[in-house]
Formats: sequence, structure tokens, C-alpha cells
Amino acid sequence: MSAFGRFIFWDYPRGGWQYDLMVGLIVVFIFVTPREIFRDQPKPASVVMLPEQGGGAFLIETRLLEGVAPADRAAKATQLVNSRYKTHATIVRVEPIMDTEDEIIGYTAHTHQ
Repeated sequence: MSAFGRFIFWDYPRGGWQYDLMVGLIVVFIFVTPREIFRDQPKPASVVMLPEQGGGAFLIETRLLEGVAPADRAAKATQLVNSRYKTHATIVRVEPIMDTEDEIIGYTAHTHQ
């Protein structure tokens, strides 16, 4: 079997230097490759209460407010927060969270306090 075939089919004995080299290359790839290459960014679960805000701010996933006009976002965010946390909060301001490429990756919703 050629070296390329052995590489593809992982035909090296465990504990051999070739096996260790392959594992090392995979580990280096995982930890050195920047997140931006794969567009891997953390996303909110759906609606999350932000800590240290006294319950006055929430993180909302992008898809939940997709297609909602900016003027209607506060009302929709109020509905989402109240259904998630069984409260009667009123969202007064919804701000988009942008990434480095100016794409919306989430929203912060603020209640009046």
C-alpha cells in the first residue's frame, strides 16, 4: 500500500511514530485554526437572561426575530421573553449584535428599569 493509501485508511500501528504524528497534526489543526475560517461563533440557545443586568437584559437568537420589522422587534421580543420566563416584562429596546463582517448574530433586548 502506498504512503497516501496508508494515510487515508489510517493504516499505522497505534503507538508508532506515524500514528503519533497524525494525531499531533489533528490536534494542532483543531487548536490553531481560527474560528472565523469555519464561521463558528457561539449562538444563544434561544432566549437567555443576561447575568449582572438584574433581569433587565436578554439575549435573543437571530432566527427568532428574522423577518420582523425593526419597529415591531420590541413587541416580538416581549412576547418571546414572557413566554420563555413566564413574566410580564416589557422590552423597550432591541439592539442587534453584529460580527466582524457586519452580519447580525443575535439581539440584546432591554427592559425598562
